[in-house]
Order: sequence, then structure tokens, then C-alpha cells
Amino acid sequence: MTRFDDYPKSVKKALRYIKQDAPLAQLNHLETMLIKSIKNRKEALQKGKKAL
Repeated sequence: MTRFDDYPKSVKKALRYIKQDAPLAQLNHLETMLIKSIKNRKEALQKGKKAL
């Protein structure tokens, strides 16, 4: 597993914001967007792997 310090600065800032300042309504929206983005990225990587 990658250490927190090894992630890009933008990811660290986003995670700190989520942990410290994000209101509940925004957390729900962020959760939906993050899950969708991760799912799309996984699918793209799997399609690329199958093409090889």
C-alpha cells in the first residue's frame, strides 16, 4: 500500500478537506463523484489490459 506522503499534492489536499471541513451535503456529492470516477478508471484499465 502506498504511503499517504507518496500521493500527489492534490489528492492529499482533497483528503484533508474531506476529513476536516466538508459539510454533509458536499460529502454525499463527493462520494458519488469519487466512486464513479474510480469505477470508470478501473474499467478503462481492465479494457486496456484485455487489449494486450
